[in-house]
Amino acid sequence: MKYTRLTKEQLEELHPEFITFLASQSIDKAAWDELKQNHPDTAEHQLDVFSDLIWDSVLEKAQWLEHYSKNHIFLFKISQEGMESIVIHAHTPTADFLTEGGLQWLNENIFSPEVQLSRGKKDFTEDRKQYLFGLIEQGAILSEGVLYQQLEDMF
Repeated sequence: MKYTRLTKEQLEELHPEFITFLASQSIDKAAWDELKQNHPDTAEHQLDVFSDLIWDSVLEKAQWLEHYSKNHIFLFKISQEGMESIVIHAHTPTADFLTEGGLQWLNENIFSPEVQLSRGKKDFTEDRKQYLFGLIEQGAILSEGVLYQQLEDMF
């Protein structure tokens, strides 16, 4: 596998796409049930191939990632060649960006000395999709880039 298998919840959400994937390989419901019952390794392989196809498609289209921790928010704007980042760091133990209250605190204190914003840029020197997948494995989530765009205009 190039990435990781989709979770049960993700596979359930992508059920129609999975049916289409199986149909493209001439596997109908009866054949799938037979595979699961009598050839579980082959069925597992089909899940892995499907997962890789989905991840590959998602990562190819990815334009924005966000990663939240207690005192940091990492915002990424992604292109084919590299990515730009805005990093928000709260210099107070009372801020917790993992809570709604922490995000409200940030909204009220973004221009205070307790909040540091920095920008960065990185060219991809390795496989772009693998690099983005690594960020997702570390906790980054795909986003619409709203916060990045708001801050980009301000700083």
